[in-house]
Amino acid sequence: MTLIRSLATVVFTMLTSLALPAHAQDRHIGLQTPSGNIHCQFFSYDNQTSLRCDIGQIAVRPPRPADCDLEWGSAFEVAARGRTAQRICYGDTVMDKSLPVLSYGEIWQRGGFTCTSDQTGLTCFNADRHGFSLSRSKQEVF
Repeated sequence: MTLIRSLATVVFTMLTSLALPAHAQDRHIGLQTPSGNIHCQFFSYDNQTSLRCDIGQIAVRPPRPADCDLEWGSAFEVAARGRTAQRICYGDTVMDKSLPVLSYGEIWQRGGFTCTSDQTGLTCFNADRHGFSLSRSKQEVF
């Protein structure tokens, strides 16, 4: 009976951990826009840092690439250095209503990333000035 109980505990732990974002240990370091439509979280793991932003609603969802079996179209990620900004294939989310609101006209900075919020959307970039501009109507990676 103890073996079955232990096995059940291991299976339960594995299943519940799958529902958490890949970087759950770093939750709550980030921001959301005043509209609540865009949420971003900063992650630092093994001396690698990244910023991921998810959009709740977008006007037009781009076609899913053939190599993406998960969700597509409304998640973006950029590493702290280099030309790594991209739209990503994802199976989790960084949407978190407890994140602080970055008011219009304000700037958020952390670990080499800068994000600016205005009424037309959110722009975030890394130390090498690569990143993305996001809004319901348009998403651009640069």
